Order: sequence, then structure tokens, then C-alpha cells
Amino acid sequence: MFYTYIIYSKSINKYYVGSCQDVQERLKDHLNSRSKYTKKAKDWELKYFETYSSRSEAYQREMQIKRMKSRKYIESLIENKE
Repeated sequence: MFYTYIIYSKSINKYYVGSCQDVQERLKDHLNSRSKYTKKAKDWELKYFETYSSRSEAYQREMQIKRMKSRKYIESLIENKE
């Protein structure tokens, strides 16, 4: 399985959208500064994820969300998933 995920940092008030094969392991990477963008904060938390059967599907969805360039859209995804 592959995932498209959204994490959030309260300290910098930012969302990050990504895709991966293991969401929990990837979150650990973000928390341990193994990503250029997310090393700005240490309090990332998983807010949302979608499951896909292929890496390309997960990546395409990641790009679709990023192309929206909309915090409101990201927050609506999170709100409607809960």
C-alpha cells in the first residue's frame, strides 16, 4: 500500500503534503529533520491520509492537492475525514 498524507505543525502553523509507503516511518523522518522543508519544526502530527495501491497513484494525488495551493482545501479534507 502507498499513502498520500498531510501533516501539520502547530509551532509554525503549516501543513505539509507528501506520499510514501509507510506513513508512520515517514512521520518519524519528518520529526527527526530528515526533510528539508519539515526540519523547521519538531511537532509534526499526522492529520490525514489516503490509501492507494500504487506509488504513482499516491504521488498523483499528492500533486493534485499541492496544485490546489489552498489551505482551505487541505483543511476541508481533514475536516471531512474525521
